[in-house]
Amino acid sequence: MINKIYKNAQMALDGLLFDGMSIMAGGFGLCGIPENYISALKDSKVQNLTVISNNCGVDDFGLGLLLSNNQIKKMVSSYVGENKMFEKQYLNGDLELEFNPQGTLAERCRAGGAGIPAFYTKTGVGTVIADGKETKDFNGETYVMETALKADISIIKAWKADTNGNLVYRKTARNFNPVMATAGQVTLAEVEEIVEPGEFNPDNIHTPGVFVQRIIKGHSYEKRIERVTTSD
Repeated sequence: MINKIYKNAQMALDGLLFDGMSIMAGGFGLCGIPENYISALKDSKVQNLTVISNNCGVDDFGLGLLLSNNQIKKMVSSYVGENKMFEKQYLNGDLELEFNPQGTLAERCRAGGAGIPAFYTKTGVGTVIADGKETKDFNGETYVMETALKADISIIKAWKADTNGNLVYRKTARNFNPVMATAGQVTLAEVEEIVEPGEFNPDNIHTPGVFVQRIIKGHSYEKRIERVTTSD
């Protein structure tokens, strides 16, 4: 049996990193993000990354750490409004951005994992999102073609894993993580608990272990709230 359990994020990433690579990073806002892998990527100093993620964290947390360290060359994202460093680098021409409607981004990742090269969607027709892309009419409606996304590695966050790599997510963390888990050449999961095979009800497994090659038990999770709003 293949051992998928690694001692820490640095060891799990060993041999996989190179300048100019592409990385899918799961999470939504600051929920369900692979904090330990992001920290290890920062320490690795790998450069010129293309990062596929719904957003880019905040200035001092999440993927914002890689941005502040000038490691990201291009973001393929949906929502980027909480990061001032992102705004500065983009306006200065130091950061490329491939902007996607949120549902389109999720479907591009799902298509990549499913082996579907492209698909048609009505979202973005008649806007700058469709500029330069193929369009086609179906039943009198115009659709724009979007291509699938894949990455050299996917780093994802789940709640629990068994030693075979079967994953269970918790609540909002079950967002981009499951689709990104299927679309990496190598998928690395970090989890809060590792259990033995057979402890999960098969009907409750969200990502089958066949998609997951490396697993770590994470630690020191901050689990920040992206923006706290309170009343007097």
